[in-house]
Amino acid sequence: MADRPRRHRLRRTLLAALVTFSVAVPVSGAARPAAVPAPAPTVLGPPRDASAAALEERYGVSRADIRAAGRAASGHGDLRRAASLRAMAAPGRQFLSFDGRDGGRSVEVVGELSGARRVAVLVPGAGVGLDAYGRLRRGAVALQRELGESGAVVAWLGYRSPATVGPASVTDDRAAEAAPRLRQLVDRLGAALPGARITLLCHSYGSVICARAAASGTAADAIVLYGSPGTGFEDVAALRTGARVWAGRGGDDWIARVPHVRVRVPFVGAVGFGTDPVAERFGAEVFDAGGGGHSDYLLPRSRSLTNLARIASGRAPLEAGRG
Repeated sequence: MADRPRRHRLRRTLLAALVTFSVAVPVSGAARPAAVPAPAPTVLGPPRDASAAALEERYGVSRADIRAAGRAASGHGDLRRAASLRAMAAPGRQFLSFDGRDGGRSVEVVGELSGARRVAVLVPGAGVGLDAYGRLRRGAVALQRELGESGAVVAWLGYRSPATVGPASVTDDRAAEAAPRLRQLVDRLGAALPGARITLLCHSYGSVICARAAASGTAADAIVLYGSPGTGFEDVAALRTGARVWAGRGGDDWIARVPHVRVRVPFVGAVGFGTDPVAERFGAEVFDAGGGGHSDYLLPRSRSLTNLARIASGRAPLEAGRG
C-alpha cells in the first residue's frame, strides 16, 4: 500500500512534464493549416435522402467545392494543400460535405452508402488534416474492403485535429466542440438508413470525441476505442450509452506509456484523459488489436483491421492466438 501514493505522484509528475513539453515546445506550422485561404462552401442541408441519385448530386456539389478550395490554395502558393485537394476532387470520390476553411472539415464516403447495412464511421485522432488526408483515406479503403459490398465507411474529419505534440492534444477542448457534430452525423445517418448498423471507430484523440458523443446520446450501435489515451470518463458506466463499447491497443503502440490520469493544471484546465480504456476497471470489452504501432490499426491484413471490421459487422472479434 505504501507504494501506491508514490506511483500516483510519479504518474502526475510524468503528466505534468508532458503538459510542460506540449506548452513550451513550439510546434512548427501549428497555425499554418488555418492560414490557407478557402472559399465558403455551398450550403447543403443534412443528408436526409440516401438514394443513389440524391447522394450523387451531393457528391458533385462537394467535388466542386473541393476544386474551388484547391484553386485558392494554389493561388496562395501552398502547393502541398493544392495537390492534396486535387486528389480529393478526383472522379469517383464521394464527399457528403467539405469546408476548406479553418484547417478544413470533410466527410467522405467509401463504398456505396445507399442501401448499406453496415456503416463504420472513422473518427481520426491528432495530426490528421487536409494536408495529410491520404492516410485517413487509405485506412477507410482498407476497412471498406474488409466490410464487403454491404458495408460503407464514412471518414469523418469533422473537426480541427490537434497537433500530435501540443497543448490541444492533452485537453478535451477540441473534443467538446466536435462531439455535437459527430452525434448529429450519426443521427442523420440513422434516419437516412433505417435498420443499418452504425459503428464509431475512434482512434487516439478521436476516442475522446466519441466518448463525449456517447454521453450526449449518440445513436451508434457500437463504439470502438483503439490507440486511446483515455476518454475523459472514469468508466463505461459514466458514458450512459446503450452502445456496446469495445477497446483495443496494439502491442507496439506508444500510447500505452502515456500516464492515464486526469489532473487540473493552472491556466490550462483539466489535462489528461483518465482511465485506460483497455483496463479492466474501465469496463469495455477488450479485443485483440495485434502487435502493431499507433498508426498501424488499419493496415491491410493486420489483426487489428480484421477485428475492427468484424465488430463493425456485428460479429465477435477473433481471439488472440486464433484465426
